[in-house]
Amino acid sequence: MSRYDLVEDLRRCANQLEEELAVLQQQLTALPLLVGRVFSLPPVAKGEEHDPVTQISVTQHLGDEARQRALQHYCRLFIQHQSENISTKAAVRLPGALCFEADDHQHALLHQQVETINQLKATLEQIITVESGLPSEARFDFVHTHLRGLLTLNAYRAITLLDAPDSVRFGWANKHVIKNVTQQEVVGRLEKSLKAGRAQAPWTREQWAEKVQQELEAVRSLPKGARLKIKRPVKVQPIARIWDKEQQKQTQLACPSPLLVLCPNRQQVPTLGELLNYDAENITHRYKPQAQQLWLLIPRLHLYCDRPVSEVY
Repeated sequence: MSRYDLVEDLRRCANQLEEELAVLQQQLTALPLLVGRVFSLPPVAKGEEHDPVTQISVTQHLGDEARQRALQHYCRLFIQHQSENISTKAAVRLPGALCFEADDHQHALLHQQVETINQLKATLEQIITVESGLPSEARFDFVHTHLRGLLTLNAYRAITLLDAPDSVRFGWANKHVIKNVTQQEVVGRLEKSLKAGRAQAPWTREQWAEKVQQELEAVRSLPKGARLKIKRPVKVQPIARIWDKEQQKQTQLACPSPLLVLCPNRQQVPTLGELLNYDAENITHRYKPQAQQLWLLIPRLHLYCDRPVSEVY
C-alpha cells in the first residue's frame, strides 16, 4: 500500500469512527436509563505520568449526569476534547456502568453499533501500529502529522456491552505484566540497542554503550537452563467484576470506560456496586498465591532470572 493510500485510510477510519460514536450518542440518549453510576478519577497532569500512585480519590456521579459524562468520555478522541493541562500520555479513565431498558429491536441495533465502533477502533490501531510499518518511536509524528491531536489510548479502547448480568461490582487491580523470554531474545534486543548508537539520559553515548555491553555479558554468562522473565509493574487500574447467577460465574474486566448494560425490562436491572478510594497502604488480598522466587538481573528492562544473580546497574 502506498503512503498516500495509507494516510487516506487513516483519515477515513478516524472520521467514520467519530460519525459512528455520534450515532451511538444519539441511541443512548433516546433509550430509557434505568440506572447509571460512574466514577471520575483525578486527572493526570503533564509531567506526572510516571509518578508512583499510592492514593486515588473517587467522585461518584449518578443518573443523567453519569450518562452525560459517559457519552462525552466515549467521544474523547482528540486533545482538543480535554484540558491542555491534562497529560496526553495517560488515558483518562471513567469506570462505572450505564443500564438501559431495550426491546429486541433496540438490543440488536445497539449490539451492531458497538460492534461497528469496536471494529473501527481495531482497524485504526492496525493502520497505525502495523500497516504503517513504522517503529513505535516514529508513530507519534506520523499520527500527529495526519490526525493532529489524536489520543491513541482513547481511540483504541473498545466499548464493552453486556446483556443484563446479575451484578456489576467495582474494585482495583494492582498487578504485573509477566512475559517469559529466552536468552537469545534478550541478547538480540541488547545487541540492537548497542548498534543503534543512541544514549539515554543522564549517560553519554559512550557510557550507555558500556552499560549495555555489561548487560549483554551478564545475559550471555547465565548458566545453561536459566529461565528469564520480564515482570513489569502496571499502574493500578479500575476493574469490574461481573456476576452471572445462572452460570455461577464471575468475570473480571478492566474498566477504563463505563460498561453498557442492556436490560429487557425494569425487573432485570443488575446491582451496581461502588468504587471506593484507592489506598496502597490498606490493601486486603482475598487470595495471594505464593510467587516463584526470582532475582532481578537488569532493572531497566524489569528482567528477572530464576537463579541467584547480581544486578547490572
